[in-house]
Amino acid sequence: MEEILDLLRQNARLSVEDIAAMTKKSAAEVKAIIKKLEDDGIILKYAAIINPEKDVESKDKVRAEIQIQVTPEREHGFDAIADRIYRFPQVKSVYLMSGGYDLKVIIEGDSLQEVAFFVSGKLSTLEGVRSTKTCFILKTYKENDIVYVEDDRDNREGAMA
Repeated sequence: MEEILDLLRQNARLSVEDIAAMTKKSAAEVKAIIKKLEDDGIILKYAAIINPEKDVESKDKVRAEIQIQVTPEREHGFDAIADRIYRFPQVKSVYLMSGGYDLKVIIEGDSLQEVAFFVSGKLSTLEGVRSTKTCFILKTYKENDIVYVEDDRDNREGAMA
């Protein structure tokens, strides 16, 4: 199963037949394994990874990381407030963190003002939120093992005269 997962992580467009050939399993076995991975919630979704620097629609978006300190709820801990936060359409990711803050939230908006309004009008006003700290993402170099910058360096060795 792990071998098939690794292949799909690298290229989710591989056909069942290609995976079968690479793993020396039958196509039926591979199909059954993939179905089980999907049914068990291990594979949640297949998606294309888009370079935000080259995509016209994504290029103009403003992304920010918000560090949030919260008061955990009795019997629900951090889960209840995280649930309220990740339901906002602007929120792309939510992480429970160790260290100086409790939740890290990645959001996306059409402008700095939109992001600022979301933080001040929506996140900061949620019951249980004690403080927020916003850091705007200026450029993405690498995310989820994908390098977004092109290597334009000339790697030829210099010649001495």
